[in-house]
Amino acid sequence: MPSHLFFIVAGLIGVALVFDYINGFHDAANSIATIVSTRVLSPGQAVVWAAFFNFVAAFGFGTAVAKTIGKGMIDIHSVTFGVIFGGLMGAIIWDLITWYFGLPTSSSHALIGGYAGAAVARSMSFSVIEPSGWSKTLIFIILAPMIGLVLGLVITSITYWLFRRSSPARVDRVFRKAQLVSAAFYSLGHGTNDAQKTMGIIAGVLFTAGYIKTFTIPIWVILIAHTAIGLGTLSGGWRIIHTMGSKITKLQPVGGFAAETAGAITLFLASSFGIPVSTTHTITGAIVGVGATRRLSAVRWGIAGRIVWAWILTIPMAAFMGGLMYWVAAAFGAK
Repeated sequence: MPSHLFFIVAGLIGVALVFDYINGFHDAANSIATIVSTRVLSPGQAVVWAAFFNFVAAFGFGTAVAKTIGKGMIDIHSVTFGVIFGGLMGAIIWDLITWYFGLPTSSSHALIGGYAGAAVARSMSFSVIEPSGWSKTLIFIILAPMIGLVLGLVITSITYWLFRRSSPARVDRVFRKAQLVSAAFYSLGHGTNDAQKTMGIIAGVLFTAGYIKTFTIPIWVILIAHTAIGLGTLSGGWRIIHTMGSKITKLQPVGGFAAETAGAITLFLASSFGIPVSTTHTITGAIVGVGATRRLSAVRWGIAGRIVWAWILTIPMAAFMGGLMYWVAAAFGAK
C-alpha cells in the first residue's frame, strides 16, 4: 500500500473518532439528564457512571447497527474518501450548532444525513441511496420516540400502582437506588447503538482503502469507537443536559427510573434488528411519557415542539452541510 494512503486512512479514522467523541459529548444528556435532575447523582458522578457503561457496551452486543451504517445506507461501491470526510464533517458541524443552542438533536441522524448528502453530491444522483436501510431508519424516527413515550407512560403507571400504599419517602428511597441500575442499563443501550455508527464509518474507510476485503468490523475498531464515545460522555454537554433534565418536565427518582428503563428497552430492541435509531428521540419521548402520567400540562410542550423542529431539520441540514464539505474536499483533490 502507498504510504500516503496510510495517512489518508489514519486521518479519516481520526475525524470519525472526533465525531464519536462529539456524539458522546452531545448525547451525554441522554444518559445522565434524568439521574442528575432527580439528584440521585451529581453531574460529575453521573458522567463517570454513564461513560463507564458506554464503554462496557463494547463487549457482547454485536455489530448489526455498524453494518447498516457502513453498507446499508449508501451503496458501498460509491463511497470514496471525499464522501466519508464530507459526511463526517457535515455531522460534526450540525452537532456543534445544535449543542451551542442547547437542542437535543440526533447525532445519528446528523451522521446519516451528512453521509447521504456527501454521496449524492459526488454522484449527482439519489441512486446511491440504499432504500432498505433508509426505510427502517426513517420509520424509527417516528416509532422510537413513540415507543419510548408509551413505555415511559406504562412503566410509570404500573410503578405508581405497585407502590400506591407506600409512603412518598419510601418510594423516593427505593427508586434513588433503582435509578442507578436503570441509568446503567440506558447507558449500555446508548453505547450499543451510537458507538456502532462510528464503527460502520471506520469500517467503510478500511474497505474503501482495501485494508479489509469483506465488510466486517475488526475488534480494535469496536474498542476505539467505544473509548471515544465514553470519553465524550465523560466531558458532558451541559447545555443539553439542562434542556433534557429540567425544561421538558420535572422528574422525581421514580420518573427517572421509568424514563431510563423505557429508553433502554427501545434501544436494545432497535439494536438487535440493526436499526440506527436516535437515542435523543428515544429518551425525550420517554420523558414526555413520564410527565404525561401526572397531567398533560406537566409537559412543557413549547420546549418539546422546539426540539421536534430541530429533529425535522437535522437530516436535511446535515445533508446540505455534508454535500458542501464534500465539495470542499473535492476542491483539494479528495474526490
